[in-house]
Amino acid sequence: MIKAKKSLGQNFLVDRNILEKITNIIQITDETILEVGPGTGNLTSFILKKKPKKIFVVEKDEKLANHLEETFKDQLTIINDDILKINESSLFESKVTVFGNLPYNISTEILSKWITNSSKDLWFNNLILMFQKEVADRIIAKFDTSNYGRLSIISNWKLNVEKICDIKPDCFSPKPKIDSSLLFFSPKKDFFKIKNPKNLEKVTRVFFNHRRKMIKKPFNQLFNGNQKVLDELNINLNLRPQNLDFNTYYKLTEAYEKLGS
Repeated sequence: MIKAKKSLGQNFLVDRNILEKITNIIQITDETILEVGPGTGNLTSFILKKKPKKIFVVEKDEKLANHLEETFKDQLTIINDDILKINESSLFESKVTVFGNLPYNISTEILSKWITNSSKDLWFNNLILMFQKEVADRIIAKFDTSNYGRLSIISNWKLNVEKICDIKPDCFSPKPKIDSSLLFFSPKKDFFKIKNPKNLEKVTRVFFNHRRKMIKKPFNQLFNGNQKVLDELNINLNLRPQNLDFNTYYKLTEAYEKLGS
């Protein structure tokens, strides 16, 4: 009997209806799959039924990695490591579809890493990921709403995001104290070109550092009151960070990069 480790944020998805729903979102036959945090392999079993070309799984817990090895033998390539330390773009020869019941304590860090690891092409085809509902609400939030913030802006930069469903605690073992949400991410054909994604992280961090205050202070901090930027982007400094839409933040990042070049 394998027990979930609280320190690793482990909650194993056990509801068969949800497991089946996850693997029916898109066609994965003959596709290369990466599963992050497979745990005891419940979702892995359902993925295998779809006959993918190859499955890579990343499992940090050594005991669980050994369990997966015993259960699935040579059907998987098991990587016993921390997902945050892996360079995914060098791991695969072609783009992959990613499934993940992400550890809630590092889920936003993982997603941000995957989106901002390159200013160019993404290393994956699609992401099918589970988050704490509160985090998912921030990812899919539209501007001018209370949930809108850095995570919304970064997530929607290169990706279209769709909420599939909410998932109740009863679907997991052990039961978490919160609801979860399943999100589907697909790459945008065109996205706003930013030289260094770290600059988007910096601009959004400075602006949302005081999300309830007017944007005059963060703007001056980044642009030293540059009137040309204000005029070009038609920004009202009396607004608050949540009042600026996605594109305005991408344009602000572009302007910030031009100042530094």
